[in-house]
Amino acid sequence: MEQAALAALVMVVSIVIMLALGFPIGLSIGAGAAAAVMVVLPFEQAMMTAAKRTFTGANSFSLLAIPFFVLAGNIMNNGGIAKRLIGCAKILAHKLPGALAQTNIVANMLFGAISGSGVAAASAMGGILGPMEEEEGYAREFSAAVNIASGPTGMMIPPSNIMIVYSTVAGSVSIAALFMAGYIPGILWGIGCMILTGFMAKKRGYVSTEKFPLKLALKTLWEGIPSLLLIVIVIGGILGGVFTATEGSAIAVVYSLLLSVIYRSIKMKDLPKILLASVKTTAVVEFLVCVSSIMSWVMSFAKIPQMISNAMLGISNNPIVILIIMNIILLLVGTFMDPTPAVLIFTPIFLPIVQSFGMNAVHFGLMMVMNLCVGTLTPPVGAILFAGCKIANVKIEQVIKTLLPFFGVVLVALLLITYIPFFSLLIPKALGLISLPAGFNMFFVGG
Repeated sequence: MEQAALAALVMVVSIVIMLALGFPIGLSIGAGAAAAVMVVLPFEQAMMTAAKRTFTGANSFSLLAIPFFVLAGNIMNNGGIAKRLIGCAKILAHKLPGALAQTNIVANMLFGAISGSGVAAASAMGGILGPMEEEEGYAREFSAAVNIASGPTGMMIPPSNIMIVYSTVAGSVSIAALFMAGYIPGILWGIGCMILTGFMAKKRGYVSTEKFPLKLALKTLWEGIPSLLLIVIVIGGILGGVFTATEGSAIAVVYSLLLSVIYRSIKMKDLPKILLASVKTTAVVEFLVCVSSIMSWVMSFAKIPQMISNAMLGISNNPIVILIIMNIILLLVGTFMDPTPAVLIFTPIFLPIVQSFGMNAVHFGLMMVMNLCVGTLTPPVGAILFAGCKIANVKIEQVIKTLLPFFGVVLVALLLITYIPFFSLLIPKALGLISLPAGFNMFFVGG
């Protein structure tokens, strides 16, 4: 057996065995990749190479944005900002069927647009709106399903940590372009959930009679403006070239902390707990990035991306078929793997393939992220699924049946995002963040 093939085999087998034994995915990837390096290099040189690749993986200015956005999200989750966003969402959705459920979807989109975390959004909104929905006679499993299904919009609508990771792995892909590309797919996901929720609410008889006088509506919106201004300040500043995404994330922390202090919803004694939670989340992400860098070296040495590319192109050279295969793989991977390691593993494998038939890297990034977002709703690893069920105090089996129609809506949105570049590339192109070749078909991939 060739040395490269043996290294690839050792890495894959090691990772699979360790995952089967219940080891954390970061440790499994790191140990498996290090073992593969030792197959091709002497021990001392192998350890040196692994260490160098680890530091190379972490040595990215863009990655500094992640701990700040994580911290900003945790501050918002504890700082009373969620309640004000719910107030704004209520004003926007109170006339729709299933008003409180619709409020949940809009609030998840707004909170996600500020915090960048689907789990944080689903936890915060479910915790506040869940009891209110129960008082109004909403079934727990219905409320939980709506909250869970709309939670991942926070990972699509900027700022998004997973898009920062993708930008780092993909190379020269603009974070600003990725952020702007996420708006339409994220809103499309949310609107799809709102339409389905409206039909289901009508069928169940969840019709709101609550009215908002103009004075109260204006007061509520006014109270929510400072929270919503964060989106304008951070995203506007990045687009305007005032600061980078990393600097914008630091500004998000300062602004959200000041807002929480003004609202008097965070005390000094709460900060250590918030900081510790943020450090834990950041450490997991950064460790995954580091060990995935070792794995990338092994894959490059063993020519794994080229082998997979040749295998897929051997099945078909039709972009439609190839993208269907990729979608299936990513959806399956998403069921047992968190989005971050999946992006780190599959971006170097799939990106060259799609670029060979003219797919834009920003468009592919949105397709990949959306696929993996679906995975956060599915067992056995679905973080948003478990968080939503825990907050609602319902069993997963009770929620799944109500959640199934939402999967159908999301998959339709996924196919639209996959095959129609228009949805992902319209805003980045309009803002001059990407340049497309002459004759590029915005309405069909590969056209």
